Amino acid sequence: MRRMTWEWIVAALALAVAAALRPWRLPQSHALPWPWLACWAALPLLWTMDLATGTLAVQPLSGASLLVLLAGWPLATLAMAPAALLAAWLAPMAADAAVHRYVWFGLLPGTLALLLGAAVRRFLPNHLMVYILGRGFFATWLACGLAAAAGGLLHPPGGGLATDDLLLARWLAASGEAVLTGMIVSIFVAFRPEWLATYTDRLYLPR
Repeated sequence: MRRMTWEWIVAALALAVAAALRPWRLPQSHALPWPWLACWAALPLLWTMDLATGTLAVQPLSGASLLVLLAGWPLATLAMAPAALLAAWLAPMAADAAVHRYVWFGLLPGTLALLLGAAVRRFLPNHLMVYILGRGFFATWLACGLAAAAGGLLHPPGGGLATDDLLLARWLAASGEAVLTGMIVSIFVAFRPEWLATYTDRLYLPR
């Protein structure tokens, strides 16, 4: 099966699952805040960073983990599809390339962040710092690093980098994204916890 064919299938299945969950049916008390929209608006710029700089070895930041923390996996998965379309318009790029970036920069790291976050919630104490460090930093670092490394190994971007150097660059980029995401999450937890769809005081703040 051609690479682009299975990427289209994976994207379609993920969108179908996310739509079936109907994440837009949010209670009024859980209305999405403006930082969610700001994060979403930044995705097309983040996903075309390598093309904008003219350096194919540059690893674009994902932003998917933060979007999942802010809005949940179903809504983030749906929202990243039009972000990929905007990225294709900005670059510009073909439809296959836009789906490729949706899968590797959005869907895969976002899904891994969800699964790792579920593991943190299941196996670690439900504590404020566990949420910030576990889900905000380490889950983001592993999700973005694993997705970027896998994408680099399966689809080398060129640029003359050796495999070891490419993997190091990908993990360093994931570390930077994890630091940024962890900082944003810690600020939101302290001042605007209602902005995080995956956080509740009842669960993470001990009485």
